[in-house]
Amino acid sequence: MAGSTPASPTADVAAVVRPTQGRRVTPAREAWRRFRRHRLALGSAAILSAMILALLLGPLIWPVPINAIDFAAQLQGPSLAHPLGSDDLGQDLLARMIYGGRISMSVGIAATLVAVIVGVVIGAIAGTARSAIDMGLMWLCDLFLSLPQLPLLLLIIYLFEASLRKVVGQQFGTFILIVAVIGGFRWMSIARLVRAQFFSLREKEFVEAARALGASTFRQVVHHILPNAVSPVIVAGTIEVANAIIAESTLSFLGLGFPPDIPSWGRILYDAKDYLDVAPHWALVAGGAIFLAVMTINYIGDGLRDALDPRRVI
Repeated sequence: MAGSTPASPTADVAAVVRPTQGRRVTPAREAWRRFRRHRLALGSAAILSAMILALLLGPLIWPVPINAIDFAAQLQGPSLAHPLGSDDLGQDLLARMIYGGRISMSVGIAATLVAVIVGVVIGAIAGTARSAIDMGLMWLCDLFLSLPQLPLLLLIIYLFEASLRKVVGQQFGTFILIVAVIGGFRWMSIARLVRAQFFSLREKEFVEAARALGASTFRQVVHHILPNAVSPVIVAGTIEVANAIIAESTLSFLGLGFPPDIPSWGRILYDAKDYLDVAPHWALVAGGAIFLAVMTINYIGDGLRDALDPRRVI
């Protein structure tokens, strides 16, 4: 029409082509998408979740006392009365495996938390500080790495187990000692990893900008550097859970872990070693549970490593 203003071609295109409103892509969603593509890690996460759910709900489904003795059922194989068989005293292995799995998993997670906290603190201080402090902390890390861990673990448990049990009780005292000992010898790799991440991140542009704006060193570490160094720590911590479970099983297998009346998976395996020829199911049940838990945790760690690595294309 004469005198009318012609429509803008850009407006026509915008009217025809309207952007679709999709879901916002967040780092968590992107990590989950990448993790789902790792089939072994996804399957391992499902298996481990089922194991943990069975450990949590097991006493409600199978309410058999772990110390109920039945001499008529000594060293029996799997049956309806005892789905995983029985031990030399006729105690039900399924009930003891459920109870022991709680202990082994709790030790693994708690020891890993100790190792991660100590490693992150020492690695952050070493990565932020200069010269003497960094050299001293790395010397301490090298010292712990050079120590023979298993003999030292045995010595510490031998020296302090009895006194700690008198103070806080037998079960809780053994738990605290094993967690402290395992976690105290697992922080070095995490500290080195965090230190390397801090060396790389403290020279980045966003940290330089925060420093130029007057941010304190503590604020730079807490708000800018540490959140960007969490991903490799999560991966390392996941793998350390498996290592802690193996360490606790090793100590229990050597007879220096939990006492016989407190069954962990390692203790059950230790008790089964003298009956391998007449009751192989006893050792296979405990060893299979340790193997399955460690394998699934390692595969989950591999999946997290791929999912949280921005340089890896999946």
